[in-house]
Amino acid sequence: MQVKNKSALESAKPKFSELLAHTDVRERWEKVRKYFFLRESTYDMTNRCNIRCDGCYYYEGDKQFAKEIGDVEAWRELMRAEKARGITYVVLAGAEPSLVPELLDVCYQEMPLGSIATNGFKKIPESVGYRLHISVWGNDETSLKIRKAKNLLKKQIENYKNDPRAVFVYTFTRDNIDEVIGVAEELVANNCKLTFNVFSAPLDYTGNLRHDRESLERTRQTMIALLNKYPRNVLFSVYNAVAHTHEKGLHDLYSCSYPRQNPSQDIGLGRSFRQYRTDLNWDRSVACCVPDTDCVDCRHYAAGSAVVTARLYRHVNNAETFRSWLDYVDTYLAVWVMGYEKGENLCNKIIEPPQVAVS
Repeated sequence: MQVKNKSALESAKPKFSELLAHTDVRERWEKVRKYFFLRESTYDMTNRCNIRCDGCYYYEGDKQFAKEIGDVEAWRELMRAEKARGITYVVLAGAEPSLVPELLDVCYQEMPLGSIATNGFKKIPESVGYRLHISVWGNDETSLKIRKAKNLLKKQIENYKNDPRAVFVYTFTRDNIDEVIGVAEELVANNCKLTFNVFSAPLDYTGNLRHDRESLERTRQTMIALLNKYPRNVLFSVYNAVAHTHEKGLHDLYSCSYPRQNPSQDIGLGRSFRQYRTDLNWDRSVACCVPDTDCVDCRHYAAGSAVVTARLYRHVNNAETFRSWLDYVDTYLAVWVMGYEKGENLCNKIIEPPQVAVS
């Protein structure tokens, strides 16, 4: 019976040419496929930070104790070696990358496609032309409480208002869902772009930011409401909201492609991805885009950008699911790639993430 069901599903599956029959879908496919050459790795630039946040993944595990190498030429050599092995996109993180602008500059000189994850407290020089992801965890009252930073949102906006590099990333926790309304209003008033993240607990995390079923549902509703209210400023789609607020985490839904959960070294991220520590070394057994996160609880926007987009073959069973996947990829590229402009979403229905076919 299972084999018959699989055969029935295969026979009902449209041809790829049929999925591309509509002009808007075909144009979106051609738009996003130009970026399939992107091959990422991530790099911790420094183990120092100018604030300290509850639930910070960086200060979990061994990576925080790695020796910090600040030699510009050592980083230049690393970037050249990375380019030689096929890496085309870098994600610079750390603790706080803005504290080492000279290293950011040399990375940009050698590898001009990339992004930087920053708390936004210190402005990164305009000579570094990467996408900048500025982390927002609530309003200024909440930032003071869980990030020990006074007037952080105000400072972030002062630094990056009208900066084409900047995307403000609002991380939903269980406690700050309602605060996003005011934060989004302030960001939009200052002509800022924003996208959404979902707090994903570090290993052994015991704080109160972790989501439950009710908070995930409220987060989904809030994301979609803000997407509809501010379509020009919010870089997101309905399918992004579905994928990142599902009761199941990204690994259970899509099977994570990063080496930490993927033993294969044959293709894709399993072969190419590395997560370098501040000593310029890496460990495949723990390599993922957000190390020391509890994989079961991972709904992180950075993880999804690779994990969901890698599952094209699961999203071609019908037109609406394929459109939703295209919306997700279009969002991912708009958030991560300088100069890429987000298009109008093709599907505004809630589409359940497709599961692996039963054999």
